[in-house]
Amino acid sequence: MDTSFSAEELAFRDEVRAFFAGAYDEELQGRLTSRDPAVYKQAIIDWQKRLYQQGWIAPGWPQEYGGTGWDATRSFIYETERASAGIRDVIPFGLKMVGPVIYTFGTQEQKERFLPPILNSDEWWCQGYSEPGSGSDLASLKTRAEVDGDDYIVNGAKIWTSYAQFSDWIFCLVRTSSEGKKQEGITFLLIDMSSPGIKVNPIESIDGHHSLNEVEFNNVRVPMSNRIGEQDKGWTYAKALLAHERTAIAGVADSKRGFAQIRELAAQEVNGGTALLADPLFQKRLSDVEIDLMALEFTELRVLASVASGGAPGAESSLLKIKGTELQQAVQELYMDLAAYYQGLLPSDLDPDQVGHAFGDQARRSYMYGRAATIYGGSNEVQKNIIAKAVLGL
Repeated sequence: MDTSFSAEELAFRDEVRAFFAGAYDEELQGRLTSRDPAVYKQAIIDWQKRLYQQGWIAPGWPQEYGGTGWDATRSFIYETERASAGIRDVIPFGLKMVGPVIYTFGTQEQKERFLPPILNSDEWWCQGYSEPGSGSDLASLKTRAEVDGDDYIVNGAKIWTSYAQFSDWIFCLVRTSSEGKKQEGITFLLIDMSSPGIKVNPIESIDGHHSLNEVEFNNVRVPMSNRIGEQDKGWTYAKALLAHERTAIAGVADSKRGFAQIRELAAQEVNGGTALLADPLFQKRLSDVEIDLMALEFTELRVLASVASGGAPGAESSLLKIKGTELQQAVQELYMDLAAYYQGLLPSDLDPDQVGHAFGDQARRSYMYGRAATIYGGSNEVQKNIIAKAVLGL
């Protein structure tokens, strides 16, 4: 594996940096930090439209479907520079999850209908996988779809549905048969969120933010033309989506940026006349995380090298998900310890003339929400079972 960049790739890196410096302006950054849902949503749309106009909204998508046509190395460079610049990632559900499923397994009509508004951020998607009481045991789902003429009638519920309150569409796994193994009899549907019978119940997470929801389906009618692939074969399409999702969840570039910020802040944080960065115990914790991050980055590069040569993420995506989310939490714990007593401050409490750490509130919120990182996308315990079966042959 060659992990060095060519002259052309370095030139591409400089191009990405220049674009970010000009397009990601302070006005946009201010709106992206807003806790007003309407302001926040519109800011994300505005940023993603700028990426679309630049032609960079879908790294990794084939050019024939409106993507960049970048190889895996350029996609890696782009993601690394995005995180290094402190730029939030795109909302993944359309661009990184259902979009690739549609252009890989969908009909020509589905590609023409759904891919353009995904690319241009004109339609938002959410993911209907997890269900109340099912956790990461996705194959145990109970939401049913009964055939009625040319439609399906869907009844059931999905939970932990991120940004369902903003979404126009939901891609959903539903049970269409109870025969055979539990992984069989599952169908992949695209459902219009404005359909009669859909109800969105908000869930406020421990960090005080509303991004999660429960979605109820009560006799929701879905045209058969909105089915991806064959009936009862949805598990195949779901696995392809999950492999890409779990690779993205690793978040190596974002963790590296967070780690660099902690190192910088620790050099400024003085207690008893000595910078926290000089404390031997804190140094050891930093070193342990840095070594693991470096090892994870090379693991990610090996996966990218495999993808670049025509492969696809398999069990490696579970490895990345496990270690990536554990490192996210390790970085968040360092951030919390750095904030110390100020992690309990709310934005309304902060007075720059009297209180030192304006990052305390963010440290607490990141830590609280980050407790879920080892659960969403398939819990790490489930990923270990996948590795045991696919890699170790157990």
